[in-house]
Amino acid sequence: MGPNSHTRGVPLPVSTPPLNPVRGPRGLPPLGHLFAFGKDPLGFLTRLRDDFGDAVTWSLGPRRSLFISHPGHIRELLAAREDTYEILEIGWAFRQITGQSVILSKGDDWRRKRSLVQPTVRPRQVRSYADAMVECAGAAADGWRDGGRIDVRREMALITQRIVLRTLFGNDLGQQTDALGDAMDVAEQAVGAELRGIGLFLPAWVRTPSRRRLLAAVATIDGEVHRLIGERRDRTGAVGDPAHAAEERDDLLTRLLAARDEEGRPLSPKEVRNEAVTLWAAGHETTSTALTWAFHLLARAPEARARLEAELQEVLAGRPPAIDDYERLTWTQQIIKEAMRLYPPVWLIPAVAREGATLGGTRIPAGTIVWCSTWTTHRDPRWFPEPDRFRPERWDADAPDVVPDHAWYPFGGGPRTCLGARFAQVEAALVLATLAQRFHLDLPDAEVPPRAGLLLQPATPLHATLRGVNRQPAPAG
Repeated sequence: MGPNSHTRGVPLPVSTPPLNPVRGPRGLPPLGHLFAFGKDPLGFLTRLRDDFGDAVTWSLGPRRSLFISHPGHIRELLAAREDTYEILEIGWAFRQITGQSVILSKGDDWRRKRSLVQPTVRPRQVRSYADAMVECAGAAADGWRDGGRIDVRREMALITQRIVLRTLFGNDLGQQTDALGDAMDVAEQAVGAELRGIGLFLPAWVRTPSRRRLLAAVATIDGEVHRLIGERRDRTGAVGDPAHAAEERDDLLTRLLAARDEEGRPLSPKEVRNEAVTLWAAGHETTSTALTWAFHLLARAPEARARLEAELQEVLAGRPPAIDDYERLTWTQQIIKEAMRLYPPVWLIPAVAREGATLGGTRIPAGTIVWCSTWTTHRDPRWFPEPDRFRPERWDADAPDVVPDHAWYPFGGGPRTCLGARFAQVEAALVLATLAQRFHLDLPDAEVPPRAGLLLQPATPLHATLRGVNRQPAPAG
């Protein structure tokens, strides 16, 4: 999967048109469009695109902002060098979770950390994690019963959490698993609330109730992560050779501890904590969100679900999936890809223009926050006919409508493309295949509104009735 998916071939190159920004709706000094954005960010950004075009100026508080919607401009923005655009630090709450990890680092510090973290999630390493993905999903399905009821989002979160804890730390954390999951939920909610409200502009020393809850959650996470780091460092030290330890115990934490830069320097304990927690947060929440939306969409698309069942029977013939099946599960991949088009977990990407920055040949004033949104681009009728419909067949190899480059970009793009993209795509497909092979998740045939926080989550709970794949649905009424 990804922009160069085998299911579609190479994406259609798209030229970058001249950038001609127009002024957006009038804001309210000094907060600008903060209230309108905070109340309904998805609707606000969609209106900017529909009412004003592909380049619209607006303001989030006192900061000048530019919202872009054309794939050509988005590609140029995401591919830009760091001396042209830099990352936007999106608030105090987000930093409490990730620290100065690779996701927030800049310049030489970013290049060093990326070179150390990237090898832990390369395709060869992801292959070694596939069995854990299938086993965790299978264990969850073992506890399901025909006719039972589940909270879909919670079940997907429990599965992906167990996967990331097992692949990151090398084991299931037992009783601590639930406590750590609850702490990460609190942290995600705090970041989302800050992003949509006045908290984005509060100084660090202000301690609101939400911030106090966040600090308590981060303390829970840090306590366990630092304990695990200490145990693993002791074990690695006993072995003597970090590289040998990484081969002996093939998990992400051991590999982070064994990583060395060009000068032979390891990551510090604090840096290991930051990268481990960032990988955990990204690997857990984004994939569980994508799976939740995928099951919601499948429940309302019986033809797509039937085609999925046929593919699983043909490829797997009743056995659990394995990594070598991944490339053959093309329809399974297309379901995940289409779910991430309609409901991209990461729905907003900002960058800050530096002196000399340009887009589409137009100079962007230094300090301007340039925003692009996967939500609005993925639902643009210019690139996706019937943009609001769930149509996995649009990703068929012979589909007539070729998607332009960077019209689909749920993992970002350019040098800061999500490091865990391959992990997330393989995980989502294998978990979906494992669960759908055994159960249908029947949900009410009703639209579920999304809630735009740190990630794009369902605004209401999704309670599904479980039905064994070989059992027919009960008559209506």
